[in-house]
Amino acid sequence: MIESLSKQIPLISNCKEIKQITKGFSFDDKFLIYTQDENKKLLLRLFDLDDFESKKKEYSILGKMKDYNVTCSEPISIGEVENRGYMITSYIEGKDGEEEIPKYSHKEQYNIGVEAAKELRRMHQYTAPDNVSSWYSRKVKKHKNYMKAYLECGIKEKNDQKIMNFIEKNIHLMKNRPNLFQHDDFTLGNIIVNNKEFAGVIDFGRYDWGDPIHEFLKIGIFTREISIPFSIGQIRGYFNNNDPDEYFWRLYSLYLAMCVFSTVIWTLKAIPESLNDMLDKVYMFLDDHDYFEKLMPKWYI
Repeated sequence: MIESLSKQIPLISNCKEIKQITKGFSFDDKFLIYTQDENKKLLLRLFDLDDFESKKKEYSILGKMKDYNVTCSEPISIGEVENRGYMITSYIEGKDGEEEIPKYSHKEQYNIGVEAAKELRRMHQYTAPDNVSSWYSRKVKKHKNYMKAYLECGIKEKNDQKIMNFIEKNIHLMKNRPNLFQHDDFTLGNIIVNNKEFAGVIDFGRYDWGDPIHEFLKIGIFTREISIPFSIGQIRGYFNNNDPDEYFWRLYSLYLAMCVFSTVIWTLKAIPESLNDMLDKVYMFLDDHDYFEKLMPKWYI
């Protein structure tokens, strides 16, 4: 297959070596391309043609990110070959932050979080197209659908009524929130580090539009479990090395509270065998906030 591809895609026809990348949860087939230039590597993704339109949008987004000086892969080529789609981008040298960062000192982890936050701020300069409806209307609609499914699914979270009351009391805060670009999966698994420094952000395939504070949701669910110093650095770095105000924490807590119910439904549909693991994460962040008696999580010190 690789020999056939290299003959049909001019950019990789003279490459020195091609290695398949098996790590990650993507359904794409990924290959690292070693070019004749010692200092230049490329990333080749192969995907089903059914995904071609969404991949073209992702490719376009990568181009837009470069306009905003975001440190990410550079889009190079996209097309169709052998009844599959392909995308070629530049390759970011380094290692997966999720595996690598726990090996670093707390100060190094914190500093990488601060640098990652600068990338988020650059991404959030990109305003949603006019045809994208308001964040409030889209988020409320999704939440209502998740709540309906949760109430019918037969699984009951501890103190769920208390969480629902917190959401009801604060959901109005989403009105008139900015409608900006969201990476929507800004976790250490999508951050590359190299020589104990931030090297870039990857995987823009889940991008969305809406409130930039929603990006921090993944900290409470995933990142704080891997690196609290990075998590604090990402938050403080986003606010120019200052602590955020209560308004941030209230919105952050609101999005986590809404996530309690969406997590149950998404897990039941996508990976039901992992329900207990995901519920452990939910109970972890519920404990961080004492079921939202506290807006600021206990780990943020």
